[in-house]
Amino acid sequence: MNAYIFPGQGAQFVGMGLDLYEKYPLAQELFEKANDILGFSITDVMFQGTPEDLKQTKVTQPAIFLHSVILSKVMGDSFKPDMVAGHSLGEFSALVANGALGFEDGLKLVSQRALAMQKACELQPSTMAAVLGLEDALVEKICNETPGVVVAANYNCPGQLVISGEVEAIEAACVNMKEAGARRALVLPVGGAFHSPLMEPAREELAAAIENTNFAVPNCPVYQNVTTVAVTDATEIQKNLISQLTAPVKWTQSVENMVKDGASLFIEVGPGKVLQGLVRKIAPEAKSQSADIPS
Repeated sequence: MNAYIFPGQGAQFVGMGLDLYEKYPLAQELFEKANDILGFSITDVMFQGTPEDLKQTKVTQPAIFLHSVILSKVMGDSFKPDMVAGHSLGEFSALVANGALGFEDGLKLVSQRALAMQKACELQPSTMAAVLGLEDALVEKICNETPGVVVAANYNCPGQLVISGEVEAIEAACVNMKEAGARRALVLPVGGAFHSPLMEPAREELAAAIENTNFAVPNCPVYQNVTTVAVTDATEIQKNLISQLTAPVKWTQSVENMVKDGASLFIEVGPGKVLQGLVRKIAPEAKSQSADIPS
């Protein structure tokens, strides 16, 4: 069975999507529609902006969403998922690709999500850190024992967990992780504590927008970050999407469940190859590849 997976923030690169824009009238039409919806020319930033321009959350999130979704659209009949999943932001791309969300609605939600997250980041100094080489349970224990807000945020693959929280708490937790034998505990260059309780203001803001958006029954199950199991109920999809901003991304568990349910090939749709690397570490028996751009 084919599992299509969609990347999150961090996969962006200058020039992303230009090949699609130049080659496919459908891609050009959707990119231009996106410029109108967003009220600025995101294609200019994607195709010829600087890495710094592209790194702004309000640009990055819609850019990755557009690259992934438009690629899935131009694949036409060759896009045949038995199941889908997306990493954090990628969950929105997955939901448009599997028919649970319309293109315009998905883009509007992603744009609102990016702006709400940016605002939440500005309310309180916060950050994230990557912890390598420790068991998940030990990372969770150290987070619980460290004063301040610090939580496990991204379960990326066995031995690779990202923590999220207040700057001082993250720095203290990193020292504790190294003392406990972590190979690395490295503060990441991000401006906020994504997937932590500090995103509560963004969750509240986005909840209203998600609740006012129509969700349809998807064409195939989605394995959502919050629950990690196959979901096809539109109301449940909506509810899980609202919880996602303050809850951890359980990517390891999602991939394990997809394999358990029959996935043997993982196809990454969008920029980069990060998720393929994670799949290889979580489920070495499964195959993984990038989505082919049709000739």
